[in-house]
Amino acid sequence: MPYRSYVYQKALNILERRRSIAESDLQRRTDEAMKKIPELAQIQQELARIGLSVSTLLFRGENVKGEIDKLKEKSLALQKRKKELLVKAGFDEDALTIKYICPVCSDTGYTQNRMCSCHRELLKEIERESIRKDAPIDDCTFDTFKTEYYPDTASQGSISPREKAEKILESCRMYAQKFTPQSPNLLFMGGTGLGKTHLSLAIANVAINKGYSVIYGTSQNIFSDLQDENFGRTDNINYNEHDILNTDLLILDDLGTEYKNQFSEACLYNIVNTRILKKKATIISTNFSFEDLERDYNQRVTSRLAGEYSVLVLEGNDIRYIK
Repeated sequence: MPYRSYVYQKALNILERRRSIAESDLQRRTDEAMKKIPELAQIQQELARIGLSVSTLLFRGENVKGEIDKLKEKSLALQKRKKELLVKAGFDEDALTIKYICPVCSDTGYTQNRMCSCHRELLKEIERESIRKDAPIDDCTFDTFKTEYYPDTASQGSISPREKAEKILESCRMYAQKFTPQSPNLLFMGGTGLGKTHLSLAIANVAINKGYSVIYGTSQNIFSDLQDENFGRTDNINYNEHDILNTDLLILDDLGTEYKNQFSEACLYNIVNTRILKKKATIISTNFSFEDLERDYNQRVTSRLAGEYSVLVLEGNDIRYIK
């Protein structure tokens, strides 16, 4: 999964900091215990000598099982004595053992040349944190999407907005459960405050939990950063073209609210077209109708949205006002 480089780097920094804290904590406990229990220093030195002797015997490769067994027996007796002394002095019996957050990989992030599960979970949390800065992803789940706020009255010959919202909710839930980077593209349409962002973020939550990379941003923020990148102003940008085009799932929110110029129009076309060619899933939400989109963007964009995206239209009144 192509996480952004800063996500990988931040995870490695956190793992390094965890190891450093564990080592410093061990040193502090060791210094305190040695000061309080002088006999510990002798025991530690003897255990080290036993370890070296065992290594030497193994290197000889002769029939040394009996000698090694005696050394192991002596080592166990010393370890037992060490624990007794520690407990008697008010320490935990394993006070001189380094305590990593993840004992499986010793906070390195890898075990047996494979990424440890703790490392994968860390990447997921950093990915979710990057969205949390701009959107309430923790609050936006399928379980918190309430359809009772949609009108239950249907126009003649159609279903009610509530029933439509229920069908869209179920469709999005299934989409998230089956999500892969090659999943179909989605286009959420409808007025302000109808849950388009909520459903997009609910899908993002599931995709992140599956280990996929997800980028969320409003069209205004993404296009602004890409324009700054295009002109070499890269000091304070959150989005860059490479990541936008290659993330497993891109959520482009509030299309139509950005400042419109030739660059934003070309930028939208490049994102939509390139991700279609790469078979990368994209979710776009907009308050605009297709007529509005065709008015503000060229037909190359709208034809791809109409032909390559599954359109989900939410109807009703602004839920934020109703709440």
